[in-house]
Amino acid sequence: MAIFLFRYLALWLALAFAVLAPYFALQGEGALFWWLVAAGSWALSALGLRDLTQTHRAILRNYPIIGHLRYLFEDLRPAIRQYFFETDTEETPFSRASRSLVYQRAKQEIDKRPFGTQLDVYDQQYEWINHSLAPSKIADSDFRLTVGGPACSQPVSLSVLNISAMSFGALSANAVLALNEGAKLGHFAHDTGEGGISSYHRQPGGDLIWNIGSGYFGCRDEQGRFSETHFVANALLPQVKMIEIKLSQGAKPGHGGILPGSKVTAEIAAARGVKIGEDCNSPSAHSEFDSPVGLLHFVQRLRTLSGGKPVGFKLCVGHAWEWFAIAKAMVKTGITPDFIVVDGSEGGTGAAPIEFVDHVGTPLREAIRLVHNTLVGLNLRDRIKIGASGKIVSAFDMARTFALGADWCNSARAFMFAIGCIQAQQCHTGRCPTGVATQDPERQRALVPLEKAPRVAHFHQNTLHALAELLQASGLQHPKDLTTTHIARRTADNHVSLLSSLYPGITPGSLLAGDLQRPVFQVAWPMASADSFTPLTPLDAIIAH
Repeated sequence: MAIFLFRYLALWLALAFAVLAPYFALQGEGALFWWLVAAGSWALSALGLRDLTQTHRAILRNYPIIGHLRYLFEDLRPAIRQYFFETDTEETPFSRASRSLVYQRAKQEIDKRPFGTQLDVYDQQYEWINHSLAPSKIADSDFRLTVGGPACSQPVSLSVLNISAMSFGALSANAVLALNEGAKLGHFAHDTGEGGISSYHRQPGGDLIWNIGSGYFGCRDEQGRFSETHFVANALLPQVKMIEIKLSQGAKPGHGGILPGSKVTAEIAAARGVKIGEDCNSPSAHSEFDSPVGLLHFVQRLRTLSGGKPVGFKLCVGHAWEWFAIAKAMVKTGITPDFIVVDGSEGGTGAAPIEFVDHVGTPLREAIRLVHNTLVGLNLRDRIKIGASGKIVSAFDMARTFALGADWCNSARAFMFAIGCIQAQQCHTGRCPTGVATQDPERQRALVPLEKAPRVAHFHQNTLHALAELLQASGLQHPKDLTTTHIARRTADNHVSLLSSLYPGITPGSLLAGDLQRPVFQVAWPMASADSFTPLTPLDAIIAH
């Protein structure tokens, strides 16, 4: 209640003075002063009431009158933002630039800029895409791919840009509604996150990728174990196009979590299949399998139960031998997932320990290349599609990711920006100022789904248009044509390298032939066993090899 009063304090004061000032003016003494105060109060009251009723800016709906100061102080020190918006986090240049780009594209504003690059082109990490003197022409920028391997009877046409996994419960109901309606408008997919399929995912009717984590939310029994009956009920929904088993996520790989019972509302309980008011546990590991072979049998089991829909898994790469163990299990069993989503360690989350956010997991570029090379080395690359997520915002981010081996990209932060997120970084407190990441009904009312959904679709459309322009400049036709030879990086003074030399490929089938061409394979491949995530001892590795 106190926070509610603070957020509306400026409006309350304006309304109070709008009534009191004329009274004091009519008393005769200081009449001119009080009439000026009255005029100002009437103007501020009108502004505040307009702020409450307008649907374009969530900040102003949550902070009438005072919210206008946010736009004035946006680029000043974090202390000022903390006073008005309950955050003390200083933004990075990446955050500001990325959010500005998304806002422009989501709002259909001009995303052009005069006076050339604002980056240091001699920075040692500066990257660019090489253009062609024979540019191509692309008639349709709605780039798509087909996901579904040999064992899949219901392959899916998927956009190359989709909404990454974010759960209802972490996001507000209105945020989920806006995202899914935007996905429907733009004909792309919306990953549910591991929090289950809520009514807010279903209501708009946009395509869903159902994310199933270790808590088996939406497909669990009363003991928290996987339930085939509950799985089938959701998996057969026409809206569910693909099923994704979450092994780990980039922001906090290897770290489980608990949603306190105080936050488990009736709606969250219904979506997750848990009891209202009880702690909701997401274990750090799955209970349905404990080996690479077990994982692949689980993939096949879900594919059968879903009627042949594409089934894959998502992971943040950690120990290389564990990923290699999964790859070896594919060869041993003959079972392959329809897709693998690689989540880079730079991926975001509502809350995680600082050490996990900053220092656990493999960054996206290295992880994507490792997964791609492994599948190439096993002659499995043409059977399995690779998705990628982790700080992907711009068309160039996408182009670089495609060049390293991805087939499609997922983005979370960009689509959050599109529906109004300002990176206040209050997701874990419930005090999100824009109504994106909160379950507070008063705060989330600021986010109007019908207003924000078109912005989600516009960002998607305009970003793919920008990607098409990059491809045309490079003389290409589709993102699948991008390779590591198209992207260059300055690595030191007077030294430039193509990504092909920084992230080299391997020969198709080389791993099957025992030709371990890269150091990571030479060290970790012999340690991997299809039957266990535990690394083999040196002696066992020699015998197995």
